[in-house]
Amino acid sequence: MPLDDASGAAPVRRDLVAIGASAGGVQVLLDLAAALPADFGACVLVALHVGAHRSVLPELMSARGPLRASHPADGQPLQPGAIFVAPPDHHMLVEDGLIRLSRGPKENHARPAIDPLFRTAALSHGPRVIGVVLSGRLDDGTAGLQAIKQCAGLAVVQEPADAEQPDMPASAVANVAVDVQVPAARLAETLVRLVGAPATRSLPAPAPWIALEQAVSIGAGNPMDNLNAIGRPSRFSCPECSGVLWELDQTRPRRYRCHTGHGYTLRTLADTQEAASDEALWGAMRALQEREALLREMAGELHDGADTDEARRDCLVLAERTASHGEQLRSMIEAD
Repeated sequence: MPLDDASGAAPVRRDLVAIGASAGGVQVLLDLAAALPADFGACVLVALHVGAHRSVLPELMSARGPLRASHPADGQPLQPGAIFVAPPDHHMLVEDGLIRLSRGPKENHARPAIDPLFRTAALSHGPRVIGVVLSGRLDDGTAGLQAIKQCAGLAVVQEPADAEQPDMPASAVANVAVDVQVPAARLAETLVRLVGAPATRSLPAPAPWIALEQAVSIGAGNPMDNLNAIGRPSRFSCPECSGVLWELDQTRPRRYRCHTGHGYTLRTLADTQEAASDEALWGAMRALQEREALLREMAGELHDGADTDEARRDCLVLAERTASHGEQLRSMIEAD
């Protein structure tokens, strides 16, 4: 049956576990699936950085333990004792006790991304949420874990020294008031213990930035007004759509968003810009090679004669100069 809302004076139970993982996280997820008990009392949502590539993670997790793992359908209810893995090329969001799938703007150059899952779980379920950050590069998941904490949820992080790729857990530890750091081998027992314990009864009002940022990410309301309420225009442009990026106020790590909804931490922005610069440089290399080839073709098409001899020489000189520029550019790219 779907998760019920807390009512009256009954204690709120932590019954939603949101897990974010990237490079080095698959084995941890498989070991977790093998160790969770059949009567685990929470719904588990997993966002793994798989991009648009086919994912067999649900089948692998189902084969390892008693809980069934699957890619959810849009609108599917949250289910205690079930594991839902974000499908390729889709953000997995939580809204009113339902799973929502979206091909909305990438965050931290990823879709599925971790922050949208954590942010919407926090807005929807507040203190009932346990956010978990596992192994991965860069720092996706940190801002989402901050949102979970601001809505009275718990933050659990794989010990950075235990992670194959420590960047994501290290960022979370550095920027979030983490409740538990745990090695992968003890993650299952930690979650069983936390799920069984009561949480705070009240659902605190979320910090305004969480709802405003979510509105920008899904295109709700006026994006310029929402961004102006939580940040200010920066001098940087979005690598995805070339729009202006707003620097969000008082964020750790520093973060940016454009009005179409793409979001980045400073590190992810630098990493994405590096890839974009590399592509642009190789594009320039291609253009120089094509220009050289065209100039040599033009020289070959010119027939004998005083004027045409001079024109042929001019074409060949330009071709040689273009070839030299191309060699210089290639050396710069390869040296970098």
